[in-house]
Amino acid sequence: MQLAGVDFTSAPSRRKAITVALGSMRGEAVVALDAVVAHADFASFSGWLRSPGPWLAAFDFPFGLPRELVESLGWPREWLPLMRDYTGRSRAEIRTAFQAFCAARPVGNKFAHRACDTYSTASPSMKWVNPPVAFMLHAGIGLLLDAGVQIATLHPGDPGRVALEGYPGLLARELIGRRSYKSDTRAMQTNARREARTELLRRLEGGESRLGLRLALGPAQRAALLDDGSADLLDAVLCLMQAAWAAARPGWGLPEGVDPLEGWIVSALPAPLSRP
Repeated sequence: MQLAGVDFTSAPSRRKAITVALGSMRGEAVVALDAVVAHADFASFSGWLRSPGPWLAAFDFPFGLPRELVESLGWPREWLPLMRDYTGRSRAEIRTAFQAFCAARPVGNKFAHRACDTYSTASPSMKWVNPPVAFMLHAGIGLLLDAGVQIATLHPGDPGRVALEGYPGLLARELIGRRSYKSDTRAMQTNARREARTELLRRLEGGESRLGLRLALGPAQRAALLDDGSADLLDAVLCLMQAAWAAARPGWGLPEGVDPLEGWIVSALPAPLSRP
């Protein structure tokens, strides 16, 4: 099976592309990075989504909204109608609705959160700035639906092309804590951040995460990951590792009772992970 990790952007370009890390298993515990492909526009990325399976991919954008938010706004309470309604709205309309929701709430509890946020430390999927994950959901989920892929726990589709929600920050923080390892601003792509990427890669290659998997890289691949100050390549690889972990587990390792409106981030579990 082809494995993939996707570092997504809601505004792809040649400078900031959607980055797809393709990989495969070598035995039970080694993930080989086979290739990294950049998609500078949605048309190119959509073409990849339609590539024949079997493949399993983890995507770095949210697949759902907090139930509390949806119910407060009076939006559809079933996932597919909600996503069709959501993607049919403009970003300005979404921003206005979310700002009004936050304005009515007390300081310290402005945003609504999904259940999986507790275990992943991910930004709430309704956040529209720093990072604008709400707009990543807005841009990305329609592409998955139009491509006919299966969206784990949320939407049936081609069982040979399965999409999971990934989050590279979950794995990165396990390995190097809250050290910053990336920046899209060139002036902020410091030696300290490169050193953090170096440590993160060393630990991934050493199999030091609770996923129980080692990353296999060639010298040129390692150099490219280290030299990429934005860490788009590295974030795609982190998602690849999450996809590889999921591929070996029943139900992709997702917990029972996932809210069918919110979805879940793969490998975000309250208990320590173990091998199957």
